[in-house]
Amino acid sequence: MRRRKQRRAASVEMNMTPMIDMVFLLLVFFMVSAKPVEPERDIPMGLPGQVAQEETVDIPDEARVIIEPSGQVVLNEQALDTPGSVGLPELRAVLERFRLAAENAKSEALVTLAPHDEVPHQRLVDVLNACAEAGIRGVTLAGASDE
Repeated sequence: MRRRKQRRAASVEMNMTPMIDMVFLLLVFFMVSAKPVEPERDIPMGLPGQVAQEETVDIPDEARVIIEPSGQVVLNEQALDTPGSVGLPELRAVLERFRLAAENAKSEALVTLAPHDEVPHQRLVDVLNACAEAGIRGVTLAGASDE
């Protein structure tokens, strides 16, 4: 008997070059056709608040604080707090806003105190403390002839 030569099966190989080319073409196509995602942007809007002025703006030069004999504090003809309040929160809040407005207008906040002759010294000290807590450094006392 004669032995037959076994044929070796021819190995089947697949050529990968065209497949890689197609993958790169698809990748480039999708990269070019895709819209880029735009990042969120800030919406330009002006919110109410404090804005520093470039030029000096005319605001009242000074605030005049009158302390009446009863202990009532009057700022520019407006009565604030009660005669018995020690901390003077309303006066302090108004003076803080006055100081911020003066800083934004690039000017100095000035306060003139005009206590009545019969006002206790402690009430004057309370008003001076409120001015210091509000950050106002330009405080002067009005003399008796100024009234």
